[in-house]
Amino acid sequence: MIPPSFDYIAPASVDEAVRRLADGGEEAKVLAGGQSLMPLLRLRLSFPELVVDVGRIPELRGVREDGDTLVIGAMTTHHTVVHDPLVRRYAGLLAEVTATVADPAVRHRGTLGGSLAHADPAGDVPAAVLALDAELVAQGPAGRRSIPAAEFFTDYLQSTLSPDELLVEVRVPKLSADWGFHYEKFHRVAQAWAIVGVAAAVRRDNGRIAEARIGLTNMGPTPLRARAAESALAGAQATADAVGRAASLAAEGTSPGSDLSASPEYRAHLATVLTRRAVLAAADTGR
Repeated sequence: MIPPSFDYIAPASVDEAVRRLADGGEEAKVLAGGQSLMPLLRLRLSFPELVVDVGRIPELRGVREDGDTLVIGAMTTHHTVVHDPLVRRYAGLLAEVTATVADPAVRHRGTLGGSLAHADPAGDVPAAVLALDAELVAQGPAGRRSIPAAEFFTDYLQSTLSPDELLVEVRVPKLSADWGFHYEKFHRVAQAWAIVGVAAAVRRDNGRIAEARIGLTNMGPTPLRARAAESALAGAQATADAVGRAASLAAEGTSPGSDLSASPEYRAHLATVLTRRAVLAAADTGR
C-alpha cells in the first residue's frame, strides 16, 4: 500500500530534531531505522503530519565507555550492537539478544533506540535492557532526563517518552567477568516474533547464585522482569532442581495475551521452561 502524505524533515542535530518534534506535537513521528514506522505507514495504521528523520545525526550513533557504564547511541544499528567489541565484552547479553532480531537486512537498518521507543512487548531488545538495569536518556525542550528501563515501558506500544522528546542514548552498567548470560527464545519459525523470550543474567559465587536478573518477552502489554523468580534464585544453589523451583515462579505477576500462536496458559508454561533453561545456561558460563 501507499503511505498517507506527510511533511518530511531530516535535521542535522539533536537540538534541531527536538525543536521540530515540539513544533509538530502529537502529529509528528520520529523515523529511526524505519523497520517499525514504515510498515505502519504503508498499512495506513499511522497518519503523522510530520516525519522527523534522525538518521543523519552522527552524535546518535556509536558505543563508548563512561567509567563503569557503556553508552550506546540510540541510532546505533542492531548489527553494530551485535559486533561491537565493547558491547560483547561488557554487555554480552545485549549482543546475544540483538543477534536474534529478525534477519540480517533488518539488523543492518533497525536501531537500538528505534526498537526501544517502539515499545513492542514481543520485541527482543526491551527484555535485555530490563535485565541489564539500563537507563534510557531522552532529550526534550527542557533538556535531558534519564529513565530507568523498568519505568520506560508504560503500555502496549507506549513508553514514557513525550511527543516532543527524542531517545538519544542507552546507558548500560558494565557486567563484570563473574556474570553469565543467556537468551532463550521460542518462536514458530526463524525470524518470527518471540512467542515468549527470557533474557537472563546471573552472577555466581561459590557454587550459588548470588544475583539473577530476568527479562521476559511477550508476557504482558509491556516487557517485564520476573521478580518472583529473581528473588527465589538469590542465594540458591546453581543446580537443576533449585533453578527449576525458582523458575516455576517466572510467570507470577504477568498477564500474557492470547493470539493464534499461544494461549495465556501456554505462554506461562513457556516462561517457566525457558527461564529454567536460560538461568542454567547463564549460571554455567563465566562469559
